[in-house]
Amino acid sequence: MGIQIDAVANYPVDDELERVLGLAEVVGQPVTVTFMWEECEKAERAVLVPAAMLALWEHWAPIACPASDAGDENRAEGERPELAHPAEFGAFTLFRRRVGGRTAVARGGVVVAELLDPEEARWLQEQAHNVRQGFMDPKQKAAFEEFLARQSSLDEQ
Repeated sequence: MGIQIDAVANYPVDDELERVLGLAEVVGQPVTVTFMWEECEKAERAVLVPAAMLALWEHWAPIACPASDAGDENRAEGERPELAHPAEFGAFTLFRRRVGGRTAVARGGVVVAELLDPEEARWLQEQAHNVRQGFMDPKQKAAFEEFLARQSSLDEQ
């Protein structure tokens, strides 16, 4: 389902993170990112999806992704994610959402991409692909129905 681009970003190297965020924007494709955060022992993987592509996926996906506990294994039961200040990385600002686990990536006040859990990104992409494949616009549908009607009349002769 398209090309796969993998990148690694070490915190707090602003230029490196800005490079990865810019890469997703330039190629217009999702980029799988491995973050090596300073305060965490374990690397965090996420998929950076350009905003326009995410909007397309969410348009075609028929329902929301089933809730996943990915990334929550280190959190105590009932504990809510802590509200954090936006993180600045060069021209980009990251806004981590408390609900849903996504992080919006903005430049100049405009969201240009989102960081998603890899499973959610895969699920959304597959759902959107499957639904879109089965969709015909009204002109296509009318032409296809006309074609089928002609085939039926030829078979009856």
